[in-house]
Amino acid sequence: MPTKEELAELIRHACEKRGWGPTKLAREVSIAAGRPPDTLERQYARRWLKGERAPTHWLPYVVKVLDLGLEPTGEIENAGSTAGATDTVASVIQLGRRDVHRRNFLAATSGYALSALALPDLDSITRRTKAAPAGAIRVGAGEVTAVKQMVKALGDAAAELGGGHARHLAVRYLTDDVAPWLDGKYTEATGRELFAATSQLVHLAGWMAQDEGNDPEHQGRAQQYYAHAYRLAAEARDPELSATALRGLAVQATDLGFRAEAVQLAEACVRYGKDLDNPRAVAYYQATLANAAAQDNDRKLATRHLTLSETAIGHSGAAAGESWAAHYSPGRWAHESGMILARLGDLDAAEEHLRLALDIHGLDRRRTRAIVLADLGGVRLRQGDLDGALATWNDFVDCADGIRSIKVHTAAGDMRTRLNRFRGMPGAEQLRQKAATLAS
Repeated sequence: MPTKEELAELIRHACEKRGWGPTKLAREVSIAAGRPPDTLERQYARRWLKGERAPTHWLPYVVKVLDLGLEPTGEIENAGSTAGATDTVASVIQLGRRDVHRRNFLAATSGYALSALALPDLDSITRRTKAAPAGAIRVGAGEVTAVKQMVKALGDAAAELGGGHARHLAVRYLTDDVAPWLDGKYTEATGRELFAATSQLVHLAGWMAQDEGNDPEHQGRAQQYYAHAYRLAAEARDPELSATALRGLAVQATDLGFRAEAVQLAEACVRYGKDLDNPRAVAYYQATLANAAAQDNDRKLATRHLTLSETAIGHSGAAAGESWAAHYSPGRWAHESGMILARLGDLDAAEEHLRLALDIHGLDRRRTRAIVLADLGGVRLRQGDLDGALATWNDFVDCADGIRSIKVHTAAGDMRTRLNRFRGMPGAEQLRQKAATLAS
């Protein structure tokens, strides 16, 4: 088989002969595969043409529509891929085992926003139900429920104490318990539920890695978990989980300063979630795009999607439900919206939203409450309210003690730096020393 680069040259040459661009190629491959014409997005075909990604399981249809004269058997060489394996199950288990043994991970870079997302294998579950190996474990609703319960238990612990706590438990559970079930024997309906539940577990592992450290290894690990969560969700045909995984990548890109990539991922996240009958999920994704746009200094785009998120959260009702986005409460929305408003320069509205977040959300989650307090203190300082900032930051320090979260660690460092302007003031100096302990 040709290398990825050689295959890209063949595809480019064949497309040039036909006058096709990436849009036309994506459409024709979708039709050849018996799918709706818009199944493949233009970006995937563009990456094939540029040699950034091999077509993997779409290769037979690429060969057919372009008449490449290849026998698409075996594996295309795809060096440097973060999630490029055709079989998502094998790939995610390998990822977890690498994590257990602490092998090095690729750094998250500005190019990852597209390159991390290998195209899902939409026939994966169907193939597995027809070809379960001899002696495979029989999997049913009980195993799926077990995965969901573990995700909730581990997620609750992480929300309380930070992603640095017990991440190894999530990864071990994936590799030791869930892996044999993924390779087990199940119906197609159970397979979709199992893939969806595993997507949530893998997403949680990514969030925990992202929250544990800002170094390239932790962020690279998080990126790969998010990409695999996306593939598993897509193969389960679960648009909400697909959108949520894209949101994870968008938030990471925002945090790392890759603004254009963050906006693009957030827009994809909104597209995946546009038809969901779940106002909390819609608010979740719209606010993500508003935040990415605000970071990118696009005030018009940020304001429009912040308004859309507010409308959606206003229709969410009191019942949280059981979906993945159900935890996006009005309080969480108030916190995120407050920070978006602060970036847009409306400090009074930002303070109002952050105080609202403290009143209705975060009281039972120390990590969340600590982050809201840190953000509120920063907004009050920008308003010129030093006494209010000091009082709020004192509450933050008390709340943050013992939490292992890079967000809390970074907030403490930021607070300490801002307090350097007020050296000699008794209250400020004492608080600065406390912050130094948290940031160390």
